Amino acid sequence: MRRISAFALTALLSLAAAPWVAPAAWAQSEPRLEGEAVSARGLYEAEVPVNSQAEADRRGGFTRALGAVLAKLTGDRGVTAKPGVAAELRNAADYVEHYDYRQDQGTSPSGAPTFRTLLVVRFREADVDAIAGVLGLPIWPQPRPKPVIWLAINDGSGPRLVGLPQTNAARPLLNRAVERGFSLGLPAGSTAEQALVGAIWRQDTAAIARASSRYSPPMQLIGKLYRDGGSGWKADWVFVDAGKVLSSWSTRDADARRAMAGGADGAAEALMKRYARRVAIGQAGSYRVVFAGLHGSDDYVRLMGRLQKMSVVRRITPVRAGGDRLELDLELLSGLPGFQRMLGEDALISAEEGQPPVYRIP
Repeated sequence: MRRISAFALTALLSLAAAPWVAPAAWAQSEPRLEGEAVSARGLYEAEVPVNSQAEADRRGGFTRALGAVLAKLTGDRGVTAKPGVAAELRNAADYVEHYDYRQDQGTSPSGAPTFRTLLVVRFREADVDAIAGVLGLPIWPQPRPKPVIWLAINDGSGPRLVGLPQTNAARPLLNRAVERGFSLGLPAGSTAEQALVGAIWRQDTAAIARASSRYSPPMQLIGKLYRDGGSGWKADWVFVDAGKVLSSWSTRDADARRAMAGGADGAAEALMKRYARRVAIGQAGSYRVVFAGLHGSDDYVRLMGRLQKMSVVRRITPVRAGGDRLELDLELLSGLPGFQRMLGEDALISAEEGQPPVYRIP
């Protein structure tokens, strides 16, 4: 498989002598996926493999898809481990705007055709934004930048630039960036740009920044991919924003495609660290609230079940009960504004200054 991968890269990179392509063409070089009509393209969409179209598999797919959407929205691959997120993932079906299925066809190592079912899900933007706000997750705002990727690959025959004519050679990197919620653009691949391979290999950020001046924004992901001994591949990366190096890292893998894809992960982490911001909804802490309109044990059980499912609620402590009212102390992740947002605006009955707010049973 490594010999095949190297051969494929060599064949693709041999196109580097193709005619010059105008910068305008680069601006239209958004990576496209197979079956785009039902592919997940936006921040609030994701596609995940499922075993079947049965309801149980679909609901599990909704959970994983919402996790992928939150990862794109925040730029954080570890977002599902944040406090309160797991509880919201269990409610993923409640936030689905629409879904569809797509069949992917591939080939097994033996050459036999393989088929994979993908669930393509779009979630309601307002609901996902509310989840992020209530849980205090950082939001990586839109519009998001499209850095230029200056990638050189050496498969043993010398380093060569991956430009727009060699888009397929960079497909693992471009697709991983889309999965992380942003896009990368390839340079046009002109003769002058091909001559920059030495600067890429030296990681001469100043020279690359000058060559990128025709492109916008002034961000560059500089990478070199090469053999790591005899059994794998290594890629060295530098991410530059407006002339400042934000991050540098290396990725290694037996598969050149996975080593290449790691460039998008590092760029996403650098962009998230620089640009993601939390939207303040309220302060975490313990708050006294009152629920009215409880007319028996069924209402009490329903209320407690509803509160226990809310990711913003960390702890429930009963204080007193009387008539149709129940007073509680709630430990909340994002204060009363976040609690009310998840409970629903219509639930609030009164909010007098200095008094616990009163809600009706949801």
